[in-house]
Amino acid sequence: MPTITTKPSYWATGRPKGNLPKAFDPALVRADFPLLRQKMRGCPLAYLDNAATSQKPQAVLATLTRYYTHLNANIHRGVYKLSADATAAYEAAREKAAHFIGATTAQEIVFVRGATEAINLVAASWGGMNLGPDDEIIVSEMEHHSNIVPWQLLGRRTGARIRVLPFSDAGDLKLEELDRLFSPRTKLLAVTQVSNVLGTLNPVAEIAAQAHAHGALLLVDAAQSAPHIPVRVRELCCDFLALSGHKMCGPTGIGVLWARAELLGAMDPWQGGGDMIRTVTFAESTWNDTPHKFEAGTPPIAEAVGLGAAVDYLTSLGMEAIQRYEDELVQYLLEKLHGVPGLRIIGTPRQRVAVTSFVMDGVHPHDIGTILDSAGVAIRTGHHCCQPVMEHYHVPATARVSLAFYNNRQDIDQLAAALKTVKEVFG
Repeated sequence: MPTITTKPSYWATGRPKGNLPKAFDPALVRADFPLLRQKMRGCPLAYLDNAATSQKPQAVLATLTRYYTHLNANIHRGVYKLSADATAAYEAAREKAAHFIGATTAQEIVFVRGATEAINLVAASWGGMNLGPDDEIIVSEMEHHSNIVPWQLLGRRTGARIRVLPFSDAGDLKLEELDRLFSPRTKLLAVTQVSNVLGTLNPVAEIAAQAHAHGALLLVDAAQSAPHIPVRVRELCCDFLALSGHKMCGPTGIGVLWARAELLGAMDPWQGGGDMIRTVTFAESTWNDTPHKFEAGTPPIAEAVGLGAAVDYLTSLGMEAIQRYEDELVQYLLEKLHGVPGLRIIGTPRQRVAVTSFVMDGVHPHDIGTILDSAGVAIRTGHHCCQPVMEHYHVPATARVSLAFYNNRQDIDQLAAALKTVKEVFG
């Protein structure tokens, strides 16, 4: 199979794979991201909307080009070499994803379009088989709509009910409420590991222990955690975990559902078509082994291979090094935001990861975003697919800054200067 290069540009020739650089060098890392070199509105681009999607390193871009140039073929069916090579690249990406999150086996990894599809798959398949009238699902008040709406749709089909775990004004889950919320009818607790509005890092392992003590399963939305901190499913003690590739330097249209092997084995497919079957007759059909029974039709092959390259890239940097650097960067961000008159940060959680939302007196968040854009600063404004969080704080929307390891203090200084312009414009 042709070699698919996934080494970052700073990786020294002959350096054994797995050995980290002596120090995390933000300048060298940033140079791996071609998009960040451009100017926007005549200014250097300060891209601070990483919770929506991340930028892609040259290693991932080169991998996608190389795949389509040298490997492109459909997989799992062809007997010719090109198809076999494409199949090998796709399944190698599954192995990389499994290693990245500490799965026991690659057979626990299902490729999906993203975290949203992963959660919908669990709701449709596991939920449809295991929940009935008056059964209960607990979700937290800080969830993304993708971890609320699928359970509502499941409730409409089955009669199951949703119960809500609240969070404090500081932005921390009120875990003391869990004992009250659990009942003999509770089948599942679904919670985000990191809030995409508040940046709250939730104590998932502690939550898992409480869920299991009450006989419930735990689903973790890791879309906002996997790009920033080490995520290990066995340490989290969860039962399902969802993540999105495009938020962790991979392509769009690819993500991962991880689930314990015995759960996947007992679940029905949620879509029918090619490759998810073993036999088909007009009388009945039988299913392929997991994870293939959940991957109907031609999968996102190039995207999966690109995700594998992104995993290689993040692994080469070291998730612990990324977390340490981003922890320092978010503290610098908070200091700068506190220095802007009339700006109020939303939430002060005990542990925060990479994301901060704020409002400014007398200024709509959309106006903040527009003025910042004129200064080359890209942030997100709106409800961030978290309308219950907006309701909690009695605001229609917020401005959100979300960092990545390729951001630097200059990006934050550029943001702070642009926010002063906002203040000048609106008094």
